[in-house]
Amino acid sequence: MAVNPDFAGRTYPHSGPYAVDAALIAAFAAAVGSTDPVHTDAAAAQAAGYADVIAPPTMAVRFSQQSERAYVTDPEAAIDFSRVVHGEQRFVHHRPITAGDELVGVTTVDSVRSAGGHSMVTTRTELATTSGDAVATSTSTIVVRGGEE
Repeated sequence: MAVNPDFAGRTYPHSGPYAVDAALIAAFAAAVGSTDPVHTDAAAAQAAGYADVIAPPTMAVRFSQQSERAYVTDPEAAIDFSRVVHGEQRFVHHRPITAGDELVGVTTVDSVRSAGGHSMVTTRTELATTSGDAVATSTSTIVVRGGEE
């Protein structure tokens, strides 16, 4: 079954809030091999001008994918997640994700197109704090491989 192209332009209600704390940031930094002390040491982060430890830039994907979940699990979108390949991920950071943040995400389906029997879906998730401060824009493209019909 092909991905439903009628979802292009659809925006989902915000998801979250997602609490961010120093332990979560430290775990993510360790997982991606980032050893910069601004991710694990509050004093080092404050010396660098931040209020607390900051997340590695790619940690935004953790929250954007949680927000995108509403779309990819929507049965009417017709996305068979067992056939998904992550095609591309981009971020525009407005400020670092910082320990103490509570983030919300709003996901928009920017495009759904078909090529070669596959569907390419691009979503954009705006991450912000619960008080409305923009944090990051995450753009993701997934490829939903065509199946046997």
